[in-house]
Formats: sequence, structure tokens, C-alpha cells
Amino acid sequence: MPTYGTATAIGLREDLTDVIYDISPTETPILSSLARTRATAVYHEWQTDSLAAATTANAAVEGADASAATISPTTRLGNYAQILTKTVQVSNTLQTVNKAGRKSEMAYQMSRAAQEQKRDLETIIAANQGRDAGSGSTARKMGSLLSWLKTNTSKGTSGTDPTTIGVSTRSDGATRTFTETLLKDVVKLAFDAGGAPKLLVVNSGLKQKASSFSGIAAIRNQANNEAATIVAAADFYLSDFGQLAVTPDRFVRTRDALLLDPEYAAMAYLRPFETIQLATVGDSERQQLVCEVTLEMRNEAAHGIVADLNPSL
Repeated sequence: MPTYGTATAIGLREDLTDVIYDISPTETPILSSLARTRATAVYHEWQTDSLAAATTANAAVEGADASAATISPTTRLGNYAQILTKTVQVSNTLQTVNKAGRKSEMAYQMSRAAQEQKRDLETIIAANQGRDAGSGSTARKMGSLLSWLKTNTSKGTSGTDPTTIGVSTRSDGATRTFTETLLKDVVKLAFDAGGAPKLLVVNSGLKQKASSFSGIAAIRNQANNEAATIVAAADFYLSDFGQLAVTPDRFVRTRDALLLDPEYAAMAYLRPFETIQLATVGDSERQQLVCEVTLEMRNEAAHGIVADLNPSL
């Protein structure tokens, strides 16, 4: 007589782990590093200024009258607030039944939506997108980082910078190898313009390229009187004009290496992230996550870009 076993028994309970495993990346280095400020209109504005060029001609005759003042006005810039939304709709039945890995389906889905919205915002910030005022039928769009970077740039053959910062987009050129020389050239441009970038933000392929740059070996970790240890990975790059934190970002374009100074850029929120309870539709619950925000490029000359790179070259 065969042994009675699981193959024929009825009523066995399922073995389902009460955990949901998700390795989707949620880090948003640019968004996390930029300052946070407030917008009060859909078109957010700020001003920039610069000193007159230094000169050796500043010399006056003894007893001379004061010369006429030559004063330049500030520059007024602006960007449109972009509305980001995520909507979740869950049936009341699904809310009620027993579930593995979460108690409330709505809470779980809203948590996912919040992470997705942050990833979307990071991608938009690093995109090649010019500002758009929108209309009654088209959405407003912010001018992203690449639409602002014009002063300190290095680009491939046929590549062009935006003609009007914040409004125009970049024209991508022929791709090339990311070299330390290209990086040093843009760091120098930023320094000469008065800037001091603190972050080098790149995708995974360009991060590995940067790890081989000679400037990496100059950064060492040393505590008290312990022997110094060379950092193996490109966590920092010591340029001739200051230290850069080399930060990998999964949501930047693979062809761009961004040099940023977080002091001179911010996210201006007209409406911070908020959850809105939507009207009931049938036997279900609906909620929407909304954010209205724009990029405040406080001074584009503080930043830079090494564009048109190919991580495989």
C-alpha cells in the first residue's frame, strides 16, 4: 500500500514569505544634493549678477574728480513649474482580503508611487529638456539642467550648447572617450568663471572610467597617525582647483558627465509632495500623489558638463 503523502493530501497551506523583495534603485543623488526652496507662482524667477572684470587700469590722478559711475543691472531669469503626478486605484475587496508582504494595498502602492515619482524627478532634472509654458491642453515643463549649461562645457564634434539658457536644448554631438583631460578642461573653465563644482555626477560606465583617472590616487583616507590608504574607487577626484565627489547616478544620460555646485542650484516647490484623496469611483479607493516644482539655476557658470561621451570607448 503506497504511503499517503503531499502529492495526494488535501488542505496543505501555501508557503508564501511575508516579504516583497524589490531591488529597483531609488537613490536620487542630484535631487538629494540640491537645496530646497519655495516658489509662489507657476513661473519662478530669480536674479544673477557678476562683478566687472578685474583691470590694471584702475589708477587715478591725484586730486582728480570722481569718474562717472558705470553700473550694470542684474540679470533676471526664470523657469516654469512642472506638475508630476502618480495615481493609485485599489478595489475595496483587495484592501480587505489577506495579503502577503503588506497589510494595506493602498499604502503599499502609494509608497511605490512616491519612489517612482522621485525617480521621475531625478530623470527630468538631468534631461535635455527646455522650459515650456504649456497651455490649456499641454503640460508645463521645467528647463532641465542640460538646457542651462552653456559657459563651462566640452562637447563632441557637431555638438552645440543651448542658444538661450533654460529655453533651448543641447544638440548632441559625436561621442568620444571620457578622459581625464576633458574633465580637467571643464574644471578649469568653471574655476576661471568663478565657480567651484563639488560633484561629478555620471552613469555607471563613466564612473568606472573616472576610477582610472590619476587624480583619484591623490585622495587618501587617514585617521590620526595611521598610515594613509589610497582610495581604490573613484569616490573623490582631486583636481587642481578643489575636490570633486564622484557620484554614480542611474538616471543621468549615459553620454553626460555633470559637474555641479549644489550651492548654486535648487529645487523650488510650488506644491511639495502631497497625497490627494480622489472622489470614489465605484467600489474602489483612489489617491493621487502630486508635486509641482521647478529647477532654480542660481548661476549656470558655477556648473559644467563634459558632453557626448561613450562609456564603451
